Amino acid sequence: MQDAYELAAKIFQFLSRTNLLHSVFTLKSRILDKHIGILLFTGYLQKELTMRTIANFTIYYFQTLNADAQLNISLQQLHSLGIQSADLINFYHAMLLVRTFDTKAIALQRTGRIGTYASCLGQEAISTAIGKAMRDSDVFLPGYRDAATLICRGAKIEELLLYWGGDERGMNFSYNREDLPYNVPIASQCCHSIGVAYAFKLRQQPRVAVVVCGDGGTSEGDFYEAINAAGTWQLPIVFVVINNQWAISVPRSKQSYCATLAQKAISGGFSGEQVDGNDIIGCYIRLQKAIENARDGKGPHLIEAITYRLADHTTADDASRYRAQAELAQAWQQEPIQRLQDFLINKKLATLASLAKIQAQCKEAVESSVNLYLNTELQPSSAMFDFMFKETPPLLKQQLSQLNRKP
Repeated sequence: MQDAYELAAKIFQFLSRTNLLHSVFTLKSRILDKHIGILLFTGYLQKELTMRTIANFTIYYFQTLNADAQLNISLQQLHSLGIQSADLINFYHAMLLVRTFDTKAIALQRTGRIGTYASCLGQEAISTAIGKAMRDSDVFLPGYRDAATLICRGAKIEELLLYWGGDERGMNFSYNREDLPYNVPIASQCCHSIGVAYAFKLRQQPRVAVVVCGDGGTSEGDFYEAINAAGTWQLPIVFVVINNQWAISVPRSKQSYCATLAQKAISGGFSGEQVDGNDIIGCYIRLQKAIENARDGKGPHLIEAITYRLADHTTADDASRYRAQAELAQAWQQEPIQRLQDFLINKKLATLASLAKIQAQCKEAVESSVNLYLNTELQPSSAMFDFMFKETPPLLKQQLSQLNRKP
């Protein structure tokens, strides 16, 4: 062992005399003995070595309406940002509508009238804000938990129920027909969004692609490929990472060692930020800013919305097997709808009676949509082939003929 140390010292002395030291920062010499040690010299003659900073970054956290339902800015400042009292009531209505739908969808699944369903409970603020901040001409690329955004952008509740009931006609939206359907393969919609945004740039159209993925999606290769392409080509795109703290049963702490997920944008050469995902006002302000910047040719941006998945991963999951009840109870204290409701009441922008009317309207709208869904004529089994390819390939034609063959 002593011989190895002496040899390493002589090597460094030689490099120092021949001005080669600054090209060598670390010398590793593996010593093979019964202990198998590693001899590591780092920064020998450290005072003669110099380094300089070539890049640094800061991630900001944005919040307007805090967990105590208090504004961090004045109402006058809020109005100056273009958000009026009527807009706040509209936000509340939109969030409550999707929660009413969500509750009903779970009940429909439990009674066998739709298939496995992914709840959006707890994520209503960020998803609603996306829908409100976008223009009709923009294109939205959802994951599978983004009902609020789709409804805000004109998708009918009965269309969403058709999809969850196994009928692909539900994703053939009657409004905003260029929005993409629910995307289940994790983060693959990020790559799709690059094609959409590149088309906007190629055609010189003032349009923006907005794509959503979860915290778990940021560990996928598709996410990193999209981040790299968006930055390289400076595309008109906004990435929204809805960090609900859980990738099925994997907590955020075991997904990535990064302090934030927003900083992953830095690897693509553009900016990222965090926003309180339960603060619909703050979410709307930051999304509107990012979308308009992208529209004005200022490149992509990433927003990490900090929220919490209050439900199971899907109706096929039991989160109580891996998530502490105390953690869930604490998350309920942060949920977005009660927060906005408390603010509206405290500021006398609404009354319990006026909000009760909104609740009744939401319930009536959802029940009407459920009836439309339940009374929709079922498709034949052969319809499973209708939404796979524009032109059915020979192999599927063969399978279709086998399906239609009488027994």
